[in-house]
Amino acid sequence: MIAVPAEPSGAGRRTGILVSIVTSTLPVTGQRELADRYDVAVDRLLRFHPDVIGHMIFLTQQPDFPMGQVLNAYLSLSSTDQPDVARARRAAATLAASRLNEREQAHFAAVQAWVDGDWHGAARHLDDLLLQWPTDVLALQIGHQLDFFLGDAANLRDRVARVRLAFDPADPQYGFVLGMQAFGLEEAGSYDAADAIGLAALDRNPDDVWAVHAVAHAHEMRGRVDDGIRHLRSREADWGDDNLFTVHNWWHLALFLLEAGRPGDALAVYDQHIHPAGADDVPLEMLDASALLWRIDLDGADTGTRFSTLADGWGSWVHRESWYVFNDLHAVMAFVGAGRLGDARMVIDRLSRDVAAGPVDRSNVMMTAVVGLPASRAVLAFGEGRYGDVVAELAPIRARFQRFGGSHAQRDALQRTLLEAAIRAGQFDLARALVSERLSLRDTSVYSWRQRARILDAAGGDGAADARDTATRYEARFAAALNEFSAG
Repeated sequence: MIAVPAEPSGAGRRTGILVSIVTSTLPVTGQRELADRYDVAVDRLLRFHPDVIGHMIFLTQQPDFPMGQVLNAYLSLSSTDQPDVARARRAAATLAASRLNEREQAHFAAVQAWVDGDWHGAARHLDDLLLQWPTDVLALQIGHQLDFFLGDAANLRDRVARVRLAFDPADPQYGFVLGMQAFGLEEAGSYDAADAIGLAALDRNPDDVWAVHAVAHAHEMRGRVDDGIRHLRSREADWGDDNLFTVHNWWHLALFLLEAGRPGDALAVYDQHIHPAGADDVPLEMLDASALLWRIDLDGADTGTRFSTLADGWGSWVHRESWYVFNDLHAVMAFVGAGRLGDARMVIDRLSRDVAAGPVDRSNVMMTAVVGLPASRAVLAFGEGRYGDVVAELAPIRARFQRFGGSHAQRDALQRTLLEAAIRAGQFDLARALVSERLSLRDTSVYSWRQRARILDAAGGDGAADARDTATRYEARFAAALNEFSAG
């Protein structure tokens, strides 16, 4: 979610008297002016505003304000980058030696579980915390992110539902609660409700980039490509720059462009907004870059030298300790796309050793075993042209892809890989069934109608021309939405 800069030097000056106060109905240890600064930091976090980093650094330097270390730990862990775990461990050690009130102890328990590798346990600790302090919006937002990282669609929806009525609708934070609820509803399959609640969130806070993203997901899952393009382009001033989530929302626009039959425009978005020259090697942003290039490559479009550049950014993943296998899979995609198959094998070997060594109660080991490792092997097999092996790896686990994290939209890269492998392996019965499944959910899908035409052409049978005509009709419809805005 957030790339955290290097820790500042110095411990900060001890001033004032240690007190326990209540701010916004929540108990906080420390001086009131620090609690006020913390409230500002949380507001910036809800907006994914980069100023949250400066506020966090300031609060971390205050020795008698534990919530500063809590915020530091959460931001570090939310980056999903293994080197940032060391920073979170130092924050946890500071908390362990601090005098904490009951709420701060509950946050500390969540932090400690997460740094110990128990992502699921951290999520449960935050569930418990919210039962007692349901308006603790930091616990809600971080718990929501954990549900996202773990692919827990039910709790993405229900965590917010359990606390929503505790918030006064006049509370300035209530709109952001709606934005989180919108995304949870979308991931749990309530697309119309997600759309409506997400727009209600944006009425309150047009710069709620998480709500922008929730509505984009709702359009994507219903196949409303033209509405998705209009939604993102008409609100671009609110999400397109100067926030910590902008890359991911550009990624969503690029997906709509791909679905509209415009791979060139999607690549232009990639070059300008997703992985431009000189981009920092931020895992969650490189993840989006890998996922987009892999889709474009599956569609047969030329990605040029982009995979090679991206693979350089993922270079340290060859030897890095695994922390979040969702990242490792996307590193493998970049290595395979760049033809660096040896690097991809080294990552897979490392993941295999992690699974063999356990312990199985560590969340990442479980996610690696059930999805991450076989999915990574499948991506390598695809790069080596072993399409039957791709099917053998992915088909048995496709119903549990969600167990290693991400959203439906993100995990669709694996569904597309399986479909493409089935076609190339000549397994047309499977391919036909997979396309039929996709079209039953989104019958406007240009991609799916084109795949159906390919399958019918290769396997014989009627309907290929009709499928191509349908794809062309929808492509023209989506082009009308694009004509309302510039493409890049």
